[in-house]
Amino acid sequence: MTDLEFPARFLWGAATASYQIEGGVREGGRGPSIWDTFCAAGGKVLDGASGEVACDHYHRYPEDVGLLAGLGLNAYRFSVAWPRVMPDGRTPSAAGLGFYDRLVDELLAHAVTPVLTLYHWDLPQALEDAGGWPARDTASRFAEYAAVVHDALGDRVNQWTTLNEPFCAAFLGYGSGVHAPGHQDHDTALVAAHHLLLGHGLATRALTEQARPGHEFSLALNFAPALPDGSSPAHLEAARKFDGIHNRFFLDPVLGRGYPADVLADVAHHGGRFAASVRDGDTDTIAAAIDWLGVNYYAPARVTPLADPLAPSNCPLPALRGLDVLPAPGPLTAFGWEQAPGTLTELLRWIGARSGGLPLVVAENGASFVDEVVDGRVHDEDRVNYYAEHLRAVHDAIRGGVDVRGYFAWSLLDNFEWAMGYSQRFGLVHVDFETQRRTVKDSGRFLGRVAKANALPASGAPAEGVGDPRA
Repeated sequence: MTDLEFPARFLWGAATASYQIEGGVREGGRGPSIWDTFCAAGGKVLDGASGEVACDHYHRYPEDVGLLAGLGLNAYRFSVAWPRVMPDGRTPSAAGLGFYDRLVDELLAHAVTPVLTLYHWDLPQALEDAGGWPARDTASRFAEYAAVVHDALGDRVNQWTTLNEPFCAAFLGYGSGVHAPGHQDHDTALVAAHHLLLGHGLATRALTEQARPGHEFSLALNFAPALPDGSSPAHLEAARKFDGIHNRFFLDPVLGRGYPADVLADVAHHGGRFAASVRDGDTDTIAAAIDWLGVNYYAPARVTPLADPLAPSNCPLPALRGLDVLPAPGPLTAFGWEQAPGTLTELLRWIGARSGGLPLVVAENGASFVDEVVDGRVHDEDRVNYYAEHLRAVHDAIRGGVDVRGYFAWSLLDNFEWAMGYSQRFGLVHVDFETQRRTVKDSGRFLGRVAKANALPASGAPAEGVGDPRA
């Protein structure tokens, strides 16, 4: 058996988010974000945790970049903290921009490609106070922010992603309220979703106007393929509804298809604010040309119909009538997410076909497991196997003709996992949150070996030793 080779110039990287790793929330003139406020409210995050210190990446970024480069990864997907760059959401901060200036230089000094995400959920609190994403003006402010960051870093950064997972920012932040800013109104969540997508379109236009040769623009959407728990028409209808709100509601407007008519009918009972928020020309703006699409994938959703369409359910928000999401069958990650690598292959094929062959990058994929440092090592065999199986799934999609150009593990570091606090570890590198000591896990060594070879061992089996990641 021969190794499974990936395309030339394939991006091999790890991803992080600013609030989850940076800390330093009161340093360098940074203003408060909605996540600072959400965490300070108490009782909304497990164990009262926050990102106030997180991984202290604000001070330790040279060490972290060195770890990533030492593993052999050639790309780093990170997000810029809007409240660090614009503390009030509007006025640029030289000190805040300076941090990312130094980070980008550090990456380039290690021959690591910076892949910059402009928004990973940490909206400046000042803009939330002015209405947040349910206010149309926030989309315009986002475009201005994008232009400021691009003006500062566009001479060295070629890869630009506008939004990360607008589904979560809108439906978890303004619908269910389990994420910042913690509001619970389904109609408001739909309006926020539209303004997030509008912000993406406006920002993409602003970036394109400033673009230099070699610049590429994208956004990252999180997908959960809907697997019906049966073959009856009712089961297939439940899967259609889930797929519509979770996947097509965000994907189709970006592809120039507009909002899916069936989804608009599904959510019509939430009220008329969403329809009123969509103005003439908005869908054209949202469909601004992108160079590739970021695909975030963790698990599918097992969907079933409800006998009582008004019964409570676990479906995504804004709540849809008549369906529920079942507990996932095994094997599961520590987060309780199903491990179904074959579903990733089918997802990439579906997106590739629906988009007409748009280049794709797996912008997030990874798993939380219980990790322990023993004699200076973390033997996370479950995570190694998870990566091996999902990389094989990506390779299967490429072999089938899908244009996949990169893979980013979530995450480089164990970090602040939003409402779950520090209870879930996704990192390639273990972080002791009391001492901030970093320990590379076996999964990090394995992924580094794959990246260096640009190939997955045919058996998918882990290989020991890629050397000291600091060397």
